[in-house]
Amino acid sequence: MQTFPLFLSREDADDSYAGDTGVAHRGYVVRRPWRSLYSPGYETLLVKIETDDGLVGWGEALAPVAPEVAAAIVDRLLTPLIIGEDPRSVHTLWHRMTESMRERGHLTGHQADAMAAVDIALWDLWGHATGLSVSELAGGRFSEVLPTYVSGIRGSDDADKADKASALVDAGVRRIKLHLGTDIRTDLATYDAIRDVHPDLEVALDAHWTYRLGEAKALGRELDDRRAWFFEAPLAPEDVEGHRDLAAALATPIAVGEAMRSRFEFTDWLTRRAVGLTQPDIGRTGITEGLAIAGISDAFHAQVAPHHSAAFGIAMAAGVHVAAASTSLLAFEYQPFTLPVANRLLAAPLEVRPDGGFVVPTGPGLGVSVDEDAIARYVRH
Repeated sequence: MQTFPLFLSREDADDSYAGDTGVAHRGYVVRRPWRSLYSPGYETLLVKIETDDGLVGWGEALAPVAPEVAAAIVDRLLTPLIIGEDPRSVHTLWHRMTESMRERGHLTGHQADAMAAVDIALWDLWGHATGLSVSELAGGRFSEVLPTYVSGIRGSDDADKADKASALVDAGVRRIKLHLGTDIRTDLATYDAIRDVHPDLEVALDAHWTYRLGEAKALGRELDDRRAWFFEAPLAPEDVEGHRDLAAALATPIAVGEAMRSRFEFTDWLTRRAVGLTQPDIGRTGITEGLAIAGISDAFHAQVAPHHSAAFGIAMAAGVHVAAASTSLLAFEYQPFTLPVANRLLAAPLEVRPDGGFVVPTGPGLGVSVDEDAIARYVRH
């Protein structure tokens, strides 16, 4: 098993979005008003598993900061558990990996990210061994083209963002999510500017965990009046009870999931009715756990909208397959600026139609072919 921590600068990625980080080096920064660390470029961890007879499976962790940490976990802790085993025993090997660090925080953080990469690679390998796609191995696809939403509108001000939203609408897009979280008045001004672009436009608001409960309720009531599509990450991710209170007070669905890794976390939130729309990120949960989360969400009559942000084409393909196999799929997240970067590492690009529909790859495993020469250019040693 091999690991490849990758780094692409924004210059490498041809991404000239001004003001995104404010730095030109590899140090991590906090983008106000959000609180998390972000990279000045694009980072990820790839994992390659090869069998004795030459079959190869690729996996990826959503590791937008310090992919070397997850790589060390794969190299030092997970590889000894996998080498020599039957790679088709995906569920057995997933259980072995989770049990190996049970009393040491095995369900969260870098440990979970590392396991996700290995799990995705095992599913890809299983698909190549059988000739079936991941979604076929999972029981079949509900759709060949996934409903999506455009995530994020870049612009210098609200008028500029509205112009860009209008161009998307002209191309057929009818669902947009805004990345906000500044303050109630500013967020609502941006929301209204985008909502007014088209009467049929569904608009969601992602607050990136920035609000306190009272503020979130006030903003949420305004979103109710505007019939918002959903309200994502309104409070601190550890505040389950706050989200429960907020969900009970609002008609707008509360969407949560990118900070969670396991079916156990999602079950807790769903049992408390603290979330109405689940957003597992398959680059953080893996395919095995992602399918389990989708099944539990369906049992609670909650829809699923898998999260996807800065990961590359392997994790994106894994998320698309899980979404295609999910009974209660609402939509799959689509970031137009990320997709070209994600496709940099693939021999043939993942396809998104002009109106935003994600085409599910149909080849064996993940259905994508990895360009190892491209990977070699961006490996961080």
